[in-house]
Amino acid sequence: MKDFLASLCLLGSLLRASSTQCTVPASEFQLEGDYLIGGLFDIHHVSTIDYHVRPEAFDCSSQPFLLPNYRRFQLMRFAVEEINNSTELLPNLSLGYEIFDHCSDTRNFPAIFNLMSVNGLIEAWGETHKSNVSDVIAVVGPFTTTQALTVASMFMVNLVPVVSYGSSSSVLSKKAKFPSFLRTVHPNKDTITVIVSILQHFNWRWVAFLHTDNDFGIDGLEMFLNVIRDSEICLAYTKSLDNKINYLQMFKQIEEQKIHIIIVFASKVNVEALIESAIQLNISNKVWIADDGWALNKQLPKKKGIRNIGTVLGVSQTVVGIPGFSDFISSFKSHTQCGHEGQQTLCNQVCNCNSLSAEDIITADPSFSFPVYSAVYAIAHALHSVLQCGASTFNDSTAVYPHMVLAELKKSNFTLLNQSVQFDENGDPKFGSYSIVFWNSSGNAQEIGFYHVHPSVNFFINSTEIEWYMSGEVPTSLCSPECPVGYVRKSDEIHKCCFTCQICSSGTYVNSTEDPYQCMACKETEWSAEGSSSCNLRLVEYIPFTDIGAILIMVGAWALVGITLAMSVLFAVNYNTPVVRSAGGPMCFLILGCLSLCSISVFFYFGKPTVSFCILRFLPFFLFYTVCISCFVVRSFQIVCVFKMAAKFPKLHSWWMKYHGQWLVISVAFVTQAIFLTIGYSSAPPRLYNETVWYPDKIILSCDFNLKACFGSIFILLSLCSLCFIFSYMGKDLPKNYNEAKAITFCLLLLILNWIIFATEYMLYRGKYIQTFNALAVLSSLYSFLSWYFIPKCYIIIFQPKKNTQQYFQGLIQNYTKTISQ
Repeated sequence: MKDFLASLCLLGSLLRASSTQCTVPASEFQLEGDYLIGGLFDIHHVSTIDYHVRPEAFDCSSQPFLLPNYRRFQLMRFAVEEINNSTELLPNLSLGYEIFDHCSDTRNFPAIFNLMSVNGLIEAWGETHKSNVSDVIAVVGPFTTTQALTVASMFMVNLVPVVSYGSSSSVLSKKAKFPSFLRTVHPNKDTITVIVSILQHFNWRWVAFLHTDNDFGIDGLEMFLNVIRDSEICLAYTKSLDNKINYLQMFKQIEEQKIHIIIVFASKVNVEALIESAIQLNISNKVWIADDGWALNKQLPKKKGIRNIGTVLGVSQTVVGIPGFSDFISSFKSHTQCGHEGQQTLCNQVCNCNSLSAEDIITADPSFSFPVYSAVYAIAHALHSVLQCGASTFNDSTAVYPHMVLAELKKSNFTLLNQSVQFDENGDPKFGSYSIVFWNSSGNAQEIGFYHVHPSVNFFINSTEIEWYMSGEVPTSLCSPECPVGYVRKSDEIHKCCFTCQICSSGTYVNSTEDPYQCMACKETEWSAEGSSSCNLRLVEYIPFTDIGAILIMVGAWALVGITLAMSVLFAVNYNTPVVRSAGGPMCFLILGCLSLCSISVFFYFGKPTVSFCILRFLPFFLFYTVCISCFVVRSFQIVCVFKMAAKFPKLHSWWMKYHGQWLVISVAFVTQAIFLTIGYSSAPPRLYNETVWYPDKIILSCDFNLKACFGSIFILLSLCSLCFIFSYMGKDLPKNYNEAKAITFCLLLLILNWIIFATEYMLYRGKYIQTFNALAVLSSLYSFLSWYFIPKCYIIIFQPKKNTQQYFQGLIQNYTKTISQ
C-alpha cells in the first residue's frame, strides 16, 4: 500500500512538472513507428539513498554512469533498426520504441507511468475508456530483479508483456502473480546449479556465499541452500553486502573458519567495493566464483593487485556475437551526439555519454547482450504472428492489443543466430547456455568450460588452463580432511562437513558414496577386516566324508560294529559259561546291539549338514545309549544286591527276581527317553547353524540344538550315569578277580573324562573340526564300555578258559564270604 501511495505522489509530481521539464524528447531514447515497444535500462545507477519529506521527481543523469548497461541500451536500438530494415519479419511496418533510464530499483516511477499512459498522461480517477489504452505493445526490461518485482505487477493488470533481459529471481516464474512476465535470461536456479557443479567438480565443500542485500541476492542464497541440501557441500559463512558492511571483520571471520572458496552473488557496484577491499586488506589464497552479472567485468581483471587475492572463476551467459552491431555503433557515433545533454527532461532520457567512443561501447562487458537482442526479436515475431504477416503483406484490419502479443510470445519458436528461441510454461527461456571463465594473468575472462542447459545438460571444465594461486595445484576447501578408506565420519552436529574419523570394525564396512557416516554390517555370508570399504564372500567349510579324520572315525565306527558282532557270536557260543552269565547273560547282547546302533550317529557328523543329518547326530546316540547305561545300572545294582542285599533284604531280592526287575527298569528308561526325545524334537528340532564368529572369513556349517528342549533327555542320561556310578562304586570291595563293578566304575570315569575334554574343546574352539571332536567323543563313549567291560571278558573266554568254570567262580564267592564273616 505504501508503494502504491508513493507511486501516486510521484505521479503527481510528474504531472506538475511535465509542462516545463519534458519539452523535447531525446531522439536516442525515442523512435516513432507503427507499433511501440517500451524499454527500461538502468544506464545510471543510484549509489546512495536520499531521503525527502515529500515525493519528488528523480533525475537519473546525476547518478554514476554504467557503460555495460548503455551497451545493452544500444543493442535494443540496433535490434529495432535491424528489424525495420528487414522485409521478412514485419514487411511494410515499422517498430518504434520509448526507452527510459530506469536507474533506481524502487523510486524511478515516472518512466513506468509514462509507458502505461496515453500520450504520457494517466487518469488517476474516473472510468477507463477503450481509447485510453497505451500504445506500448510490450516492454523490454527491466534489468534487475528488484526493478522487475517493483514495476512488473503494474503491467500485469492489462497483460502487457514484460520481457526482461536480466531479472533472474525465481519468484518471477510464478505465473499466478506475474502472468505476462517472460525473460530471455536464465533464472537464478540455473546459475546456482552451474556454480554448484563447479564446486562438486573440484570437490570444494566448505564455502562462503556473499550476496547483495536485495531480492536478487536473497533469492540466490535461497536457491543455493536448496541445491546443496542433499549434497556434500556446506555453507560455512554467508553475508549480505551493503554500504555499511565491515569488510575487515567479514574477511577475518572467513579466515578464522579456513574458508578458501568465496561465491559472490552480487551487483556490479557491490562487487567492485568487495574486490577493492580484498586487495587493500591483502586477502589472499582464495578462489572467487562470480555470478553471470560480473564474470565478464572488463575493469576488475585489470585492477592492480587483483592477482594477489587468488583465483577468480566465473559463470556467465554464453557470449553470442551480434553481427552488424559494431558497424551500427561506429556509424551512430560518427553522425550524432547522444542524449542532447543541453535539454532537461523529467522522463530520464539523458545519458551524459558524449565522452564515449565507439570502441568503448563495443568493447564493454558483453554480458546479457543476446538476451536484449532476443527479447526484441521475440516481441517482433509475436507481432508478426498477431498480424498474420506474409511475404510482403500483413492484416492491417487486426487491432493489436498487448494480451494478443503475450499469447504469441508464449508460443515463440524461431531461430536467431543459431539459437532456437522458446519459452517454457513459466516464461523462462528454453535456450542458451553458460560459459565458465577464468580471469587470466592478461586481465581477460578466458573461457575454460561450458554448461549447456538446453536441450540437455552437458558440463565440461578444462582445469589445465586455470592458473591456480597454489602454483598449479587445485586448492582444497574442506572443514575436515577426507577420512581414510574404511573410516566413517562422526559429525560434530553443527556442520556435516566437520567431522572426526572412526575406523569400521571387522564385519562392517563403509560405502562413502552411499553413506559416509555409518559402518554397515556385512551379510552373514560375507566378511570384512577392520577398516574395510567392502565385504568379501566367506569361505563355507564343513567336514567332508573324504577328510582323513572323518575316514579314521568312520573306520573306527565300522570296527566297533564288527567287534560287537564278533563278541555277540563269541558270547552266544559261550552263553552258558560263568563269564558270560556274570557279564549279564542275555543283557550283554542288548548292550552290544545298542552300542552298534549308537555308532550310527557318528556318520552324520560329516558331509554338508542338513536338517536330517542334525537329527540323526543326536537321536540314535541319546536313545540307544540310554538303554546301554540303564543296562549297566541294572547290572551294577544286581552285583551289589547279590553280594550285599540278598542276605539283608531277602523279600526285595525275591520280588526283583520274580518280576524281572532288570527288564522293567530298562524298558521304563527306554520309553521315558523316547517320550522326551519326541517332545523335544517336536517343540524345537535341531536346526542348521552357521558359525560366523570363530573365523571372520569363514562360515562353519554345523547343527544347533535347543538345550531347553533336550534337557529332559540329558537329565535322564545324567541320572542313569549317577545311579550306575553309585551302585558300581558300592561294589568296589568285591573280589579282585570278580571285577564287573570295578570295570563299570572305570568305564564311567572314562566316559565323564571324555565329555569333560570335549566340553572344554567346545568352549575354546568352534572351528569346523569341532564336528570331528564331537564324533570322536561319541565313539570314545562307545569304546569305553566295549574296551573296559567286554574285551576283558572276551580275553578270559579265549585265553584263560580255566577261569571260565563254575568251580572257579564258586571258589571266589566262598573266599569272599569267609572274609566278610571274619
